[in-house]
Amino acid sequence: MKTFQTLVAIPILTVAASLSSCGDPSTKPAAAKETLVQEPRGRDNMGYYWGSVILEGTANDTERNKPRPPVNSRMVAMPCIAMYDAWSRFDSVAVPFYLKAERKPVGEQTLKNKEAAIAYATVRILEVIYPADSALFAPRFQDSAFDPTNRGTDPATAAGIGNLAAQAVLEARKNDGSNQYGDHPDAPSPYGDYTKYACTNTADMCKNIDRWAPKYFTKTTGERWAPGALAPHWGHVDPFLLDSANQFRSPPPPVMGDEKLEKELREVVELQANLTNEQKALVEFMRDGPRSVQQAGHWLIFARDVSIRDQHTLDQEVKMYLMVTATAMDCFIACWDTKYFYDNSRPYQQIHHLLGEEDIVAWAGPNKGMQKMKGKDWRPYSPDDFLCPPFPAYVSGHSTVSGGCARALELFTGSDEYGVKVKLLPGWLTEPGITTDSVTLDLATFSGTANMAGRSRVLGGYHIETDNLEGLAMGRKVAEVVVAKCNAHINGTAAKDGLAAR
Repeated sequence: MKTFQTLVAIPILTVAASLSSCGDPSTKPAAAKETLVQEPRGRDNMGYYWGSVILEGTANDTERNKPRPPVNSRMVAMPCIAMYDAWSRFDSVAVPFYLKAERKPVGEQTLKNKEAAIAYATVRILEVIYPADSALFAPRFQDSAFDPTNRGTDPATAAGIGNLAAQAVLEARKNDGSNQYGDHPDAPSPYGDYTKYACTNTADMCKNIDRWAPKYFTKTTGERWAPGALAPHWGHVDPFLLDSANQFRSPPPPVMGDEKLEKELREVVELQANLTNEQKALVEFMRDGPRSVQQAGHWLIFARDVSIRDQHTLDQEVKMYLMVTATAMDCFIACWDTKYFYDNSRPYQQIHHLLGEEDIVAWAGPNKGMQKMKGKDWRPYSPDDFLCPPFPAYVSGHSTVSGGCARALELFTGSDEYGVKVKLLPGWLTEPGITTDSVTLDLATFSGTANMAGRSRVLGGYHIETDNLEGLAMGRKVAEVVVAKCNAHINGTAAKDGLAAR
């Protein structure tokens, strides 16, 4: 099996590090010239470049607004959908999802026009979803040899097609339930919750052990706070290609008193008590660190490894970005539907309840190692300022998105082979200094990588195995639907089959 080094640097995984190894916008490929004999491939295709810019904006958003994985997945998908729609008008058969514009004649279906169209489409979306970074995108635009002031919508031009594609996507998704603009009367802030979700429990009092409860985090200053539930409304967002958010809603999770739940909670405690350095590295790698691009962005990076491996053309890059990011977006919507339908608690509160006065061995915190303690003192393998995700457990978001995106990549490439090795320093995110010896994670297959991502959430103490397995299953079902509908648009059968996007 061919292997190559992926995006990370030791000791820290950051988008900056990933861009330096996988296509930093500052080292952009040159725009196509019609005199070139061979089309740019891999890192050199212009789609790869714009993927770097999308990731850059995503990392900046995380720094400004903290992690919000479901919201982020929509942010990553929208420019990729617009990129595809713009590109489709310069392809011989592809059908757009939202753009209403005629296909360009064969003589205009050139690489140069495709590059221009996807550039304008991508940037116009990014300017809206990442408004704080508007100053960033103009120079990135100029770097790729396009005019940032050109906002024309003449469909006779490639720039016009790109600008129109962005407008069409933004208009179609304007009232999709995300509350992107904060214009819902019950939630006047961008992406605010309008469902009036009310948590059954508080951080200080548990009224129902089977319902989610906020937990206290502690800043380095000693200040404590309990984050509220993240994006309770996301299950109400219109999916991109699923029929509905609840199309693949999971069956009920085990509740307190079920033997299955007790068994899986004890497994979480046992696993954590015996974490190896390789497992710690896995937990941190999949959790992602400073300047995180969240799960949707993480799988976009994995996809870009495939671009380098398989030396993608621009056409291949656009199609792959569409499938992977659309899958991630719909996976999060489906996952959040299940999460807030059951409002299920996490191991953090379940273990305290079940094993309260029982003697266990568990991780005591940064630089304290594994110690004997009471069950009521157990904690996930996480730093104090992010003890566990602030939303219900069931099903696991990491598992759902990883299962889905891995399956999408397998279907796109026609093989489960991934072939990446990642070198990491264990503990760098959670307990710096525990070792100076690095470990290598072998991501041999897409499905195996998804399984590792899901299992990492159990190892870290954020989920029980049922959360993981049901999430993986959901994600794979979502991917089958999304990829099939994407392929129908790509190969031109969507219009005949009535599969045009809502």
